[in-house]
Amino acid sequence: MNFGKQFKEGLLTNNPVLVQLLGLCSVLAISTSLFNGIGMGVCVTLVLIGANVVISALRKVIPDKIRIAAFIVIIAGFVTVIDLLLKAYVPALSNSLGVFIPLIVVNCIILARAESVAYKQGIGPSFIDGLCQGIGYTITLVILCIVREFLGYGTFGGGLIDVSNGFRIVLGGADGIRILPEGVAASLVTMPCGGFITLGIMIAVMNWAMKKAADKSAKKEETK
Repeated sequence: MNFGKQFKEGLLTNNPVLVQLLGLCSVLAISTSLFNGIGMGVCVTLVLIGANVVISALRKVIPDKIRIAAFIVIIAGFVTVIDLLLKAYVPALSNSLGVFIPLIVVNCIILARAESVAYKQGIGPSFIDGLCQGIGYTITLVILCIVREFLGYGTFGGGLIDVSNGFRIVLGGADGIRILPEGVAASLVTMPCGGFITLGIMIAVMNWAMKKAADKSAKKEETK
């Protein structure tokens, strides 16, 4: 188990969004404010970790023929717990994310890690894998949220940062810090087409960076 390698994979070389292209539905739908991005990222990370650990612990007693159904039941259990906790303690986030919290059950990232890692490895590696993939997903989502919020609304920290009565952190209902004057921002970026364009640019940049790194590594090998 190499934490550094798994962290690099989750964040860069095997990023669930920019490289594996998984879970794009929720990424495109809710990435219009920092509040949404952090909230969804934390929820997916917790479900990833919990599902990976439980599936890994039960992998020897889950029949192979029904493993997918078993994975869905385990994932759904964690999603239900997260959904109820949000409704009880962070209702603003629950209302903002809406149906995309229950839809974590069918998020391809979680099912893919359950099938490729948790069902084949021990609890420790499965936990680290869920954590690293969750961090990669969260960071990517937060970056996308910051870009779309800034370009689309001209603000930063929507839903989290309240400056109407001094600077304070809140959970929902805040307008964030206005950076661009009202009427200057491009509202197209907050629409679905804007999400596709922004995410496409991020994927292109990631592919360019990975290709450049691979070419650099190949040149080093040639000089040896």
